[in-house]
Amino acid sequence: MSVAFVPKRHRGKAQINQETIQRLLDENDQLVRCITEYMQKGRAMECVQYQQILHRNIVYLGTIADASHTWLQPQTSPPMERHQH
Repeated sequence: MSVAFVPKRHRGKAQINQETIQRLLDENDQLVRCITEYMQKGRAMECVQYQQILHRNIVYLGTIADASHTWLQPQTSPPMERHQH
């Protein structure tokens, strides 16, 4: 099971930090390697579970990135008017 997904009783208690993100990236690297190995051996059906975990991890990382991007964006100010010379 992916490091990003914990039992319901623990959800909301985990902190998202650089270490968690790095663990997910490392796990994704391992998943890609496993998927590649199975595909090369012609065992595509065995890849499905790894592909599902990889997909879930990528969506989760994307959600984190979107949330942090929103947090980090400065308040937008109205566009400056151009003066003609």
